[in-house]
Amino acid sequence: MTKISNSKELDKIFEAFANRHRREIVYALSLQPCSISRLAEIRNLTLPAIYKHIKILKKAKLVLERKIGRIHFLSLNRDSLIVLQDWLAQYHPFWGNNSETLKNYEKYLKGGENK
Repeated sequence: MTKISNSKELDKIFEAFANRHRREIVYALSLQPCSISRLAEIRNLTLPAIYKHIKILKKAKLVLERKIGRIHFLSLNRDSLIVLQDWLAQYHPFWGNNSETLKNYEKYLKGGENK
């Protein structure tokens, strides 16, 4: 089960992934580090808009920033995804065919009768 101490981190990650542009930025950074200006160009966003998204991604600790000369580069902080992976892992035993799950629940509601 996810630790209570990770719930705030998890909330920030879900907030970050709630936006299509931020999910696309994370995907792009999963392939390779990129400059902020290049990310804005690729995503067809203005610099103020990309900085707004980056601020939220940083708050969720999903990206790391490094300045090389005058250029700011971002990379994906893969360690931050462990919180999300742990949260998803708690549901792994329940994954399977949805109809099978519903059939099992129906049997449970009927008191375990096989009908």
